[in-house]
Amino acid sequence: MKHERILPGATIGVLGSGQLGRMFAMQARRMGYRVHTLSPESDTPTGQISDLEINAAYDDLDAVRRFALDVDAVTIEFENIPAATLEAVAEIVPTHPNAHVLHTTQQRIREKTFLTRAGFPVTPFRHVRSESELTQAVAELGCPAVLKTADWGYDGKGQRKIDAPAEASRLYAELGARDAVLEAFIDFKREVSIVAARAQDGMMVNFGVVENSHRNHILDYTLAPADLAPEVVRHAIEIAVSVLEELKVVGVLCVEMFVTREGELLINELAPRPHNSGHWTLDACVTSQFEQQLRAVCGLPLGSTEKLCAAAMVNLLGDAWETGEPDWRGVCEIPNVKLHLYGKHAARTGRKMGHLTALAPFTHDAAGARRALEQARHARRVWRRDS
Repeated sequence: MKHERILPGATIGVLGSGQLGRMFAMQARRMGYRVHTLSPESDTPTGQISDLEINAAYDDLDAVRRFALDVDAVTIEFENIPAATLEAVAEIVPTHPNAHVLHTTQQRIREKTFLTRAGFPVTPFRHVRSESELTQAVAELGCPAVLKTADWGYDGKGQRKIDAPAEASRLYAELGARDAVLEAFIDFKREVSIVAARAQDGMMVNFGVVENSHRNHILDYTLAPADLAPEVVRHAIEIAVSVLEELKVVGVLCVEMFVTREGELLINELAPRPHNSGHWTLDACVTSQFEQQLRAVCGLPLGSTEKLCAAAMVNLLGDAWETGEPDWRGVCEIPNVKLHLYGKHAARTGRKMGHLTALAPFTHDAAGARRALEQARHARRVWRRDS
């Protein structure tokens, strides 16, 4: 299908209805586009911002095709959508990322096999399809190791750490004795990521390397920029750009990596969409990751990724609502902290309800941004009790 520029006034379809779609829709509406969203739920974070919210299962291909007939292009806001759904949409309108990218990145074995064959550095891994294969994999990779389901895993779901071989059988059963991957445990120095974008004409931009800290397998905070040696930053960017080119992604892709204590970079995961670790770009960059996704999908030139200031982003989880509605006044009293809430009705432990972004006056003062974030972190009752 020939891709043409899709200009403001057109309608963009979003498969998925969470906070990523919400922030994408906000950027699209700001630039004069209409937005339709499709998901099984109603009154969703994305639906609240969209012009039209369609409720249908992703595998209801008749409904998906009807949805596609009313839009000018389609994108996704999370990767757990059947590739067949994207294939059906692509018969009607331009779709980015395409089904091949989604098929590759939504399943850990396919993703890691693609990366390995292309020569990218990845965490050592073994494909596990049975208890006997798990026993062999543990013998080869040693303990500790991390066992993950091959699909449908995010925010720590579908994974277990194996500290000793005797635990392997029980933990595999807990995951449903299903198709899985065993990864060597990496004693990393830092977790980092790069959000980058590739246009339909092959132009690529990136937002630099950021440092991530996780708590209970969920992203806790991101510092932008990461405090890394210049040569490590250059190498990380080279890897991310090469992955974009190898996959022929159109849109935004996040490459998550470990930095080992020896300074080696290992790819952990790919996400073919805007990413939690790129939320700070809404407040601290000329062009946010969400606008960049829109530009790529619509065949427009990519925007500047210039950082206006250093930033720190922290997730607000449902834990903060355990004793009632948080006191937002305490957060809003801090002048260089920005509050983003996602419109979710029910707060649950571990559920992402919003985020805060703290801004520093200088482009490299991530530590200053983090200090502001810590001030907000302890403001009233807005933070997690284990912090």
